[in-house]
Amino acid sequence: MTATLHLPLFRRGKVRDTYELPGGEHLLMVASDRISAFDVVLPTPVPGKGETLTRLSTFWFAETSGLIPNHLMSVDVPDGLDLDDAWQADLRGRSMVIRRAERIDIECVVRGYLAGSAWQEYAAGGTVAGEPMPAGLRRAERLPAPIFTPAVKHDVDHDVTISPDALRVMVGDDLAARLEEASRDLYEAGAAHALDRGLILADTKFEFGWVDGELTLIDELLTPDSSRFWEARSWEPGTEPDSFDKQFVRNWLLDSGWDRTPPGPELPDHVVAGTVARYRDAADRLIGPAGRGGTA
Repeated sequence: MTATLHLPLFRRGKVRDTYELPGGEHLLMVASDRISAFDVVLPTPVPGKGETLTRLSTFWFAETSGLIPNHLMSVDVPDGLDLDDAWQADLRGRSMVIRRAERIDIECVVRGYLAGSAWQEYAAGGTVAGEPMPAGLRRAERLPAPIFTPAVKHDVDHDVTISPDALRVMVGDDLAARLEEASRDLYEAGAAHALDRGLILADTKFEFGWVDGELTLIDELLTPDSSRFWEARSWEPGTEPDSFDKQFVRNWLLDSGWDRTPPGPELPDHVVAGTVARYRDAADRLIGPAGRGGTA
């Protein structure tokens, strides 16, 4: 983004910039083309990524509104912001007007399959988030039942996985139970929809906050940034699944020898192009091509 947005910055996350809107009740959340991996923002943008994340989140917020309230108010750029042409173009398709929430600093992760850091922990000691798991599970295997593995959220540092027991100590029994129940319900809804479209939702994370005293779903929802989506037709336990998410970037970074400390390396053109294609394919598979049904 090359122009200046004359609004107070509320929060800058790894991917999203959130601005205060006049009146104080609503915020403008803008999904950038930044991409992060291993909790480090990489220096290379992924063109069109912000629009894809917004398109998917908008769809999912509507689809799951019967399960829990969410913070989305509108995807239209608000009137009266005195935006120049560059900002009008930048914001279109990548911004959401949202209700201001008091964020709960917990990432609520639900895993239906053994992948990523969960697989690494299991392979090393037979546990996931410190909890013992059945013996003999393979990489990418479907778990006997989805598991809830919350993490303490950090905007600029590594998130820290904790046990459900530790979550209860942090936030209390009632809120911990509500967060887990809502996360499981959202995962089941997303997994069923994805499977109908030939994709496996291996795992995902949710964020919640308080709006007028009501537990509310916030941030993004069921995107390739926050989830693992696999090709159902080719999925086979014990192998690396064909994915429609950030794993393509993670794999390149792991092969590059990077030690996961800032700054991250520049991504080569073929990795950027492959990521663009995977994100766009995920959105098209889940909600239909932009401009031809689904959410534009």
